[in-house]
Amino acid sequence: MLLKTPLLSVYSLFKILVYLLFTMFGFASCMQLGNFEKNIEIKKHEWQSSFEPEVEFAITDTVSPYNVFVVLRHTDAYAYKNIWLYISTQQPGDSSFKKERFELTLQQPDGTWIGTGLNDVWEIRHPLFTNIRFIKKGTYHIRLQQAMRDEPLLHVMNAGIRIEKVNN
Repeated sequence: MLLKTPLLSVYSLFKILVYLLFTMFGFASCMQLGNFEKNIEIKKHEWQSSFEPEVEFAITDTVSPYNVFVVLRHTDAYAYKNIWLYISTQQPGDSSFKKERFELTLQQPDGTWIGTGLNDVWEIRHPLFTNIRFIKKGTYHIRLQQAMRDEPLLHVMNAGIRIEKVNN
């Protein structure tokens, strides 16, 4: 009877280790999907046009397609149905940014917010580029700048970028 107890403990320990290994492999496989997201906090929820959140990310796979999203988090006290942004991109090896103006619609015509909401906080992920292939390996930079007339632009909490590898 005393011999069965240690064997049972070893067997239980073995089951736990196998479970932990499968869990670790599961997390590792999720990380290899190619998803990346970085959101930068807008202090006091007051976005000055001089503040340009910048996201930096490395690309090693130039064969797979990616989707790139602008991510914006705001409160329901935000005063407008949209936001105009300047989006500046820089490829590896380039010394300058390419800057473009971009309108992000935040409300439906009936006034309901677009995106996901929890209480008074709303988040929208809007496609910036779909099914693109990065042509160079290396570090890319994307800057976001608010281009609205208000200075500062109130009730914007975070701005960022999300990148997802497209699964074919």
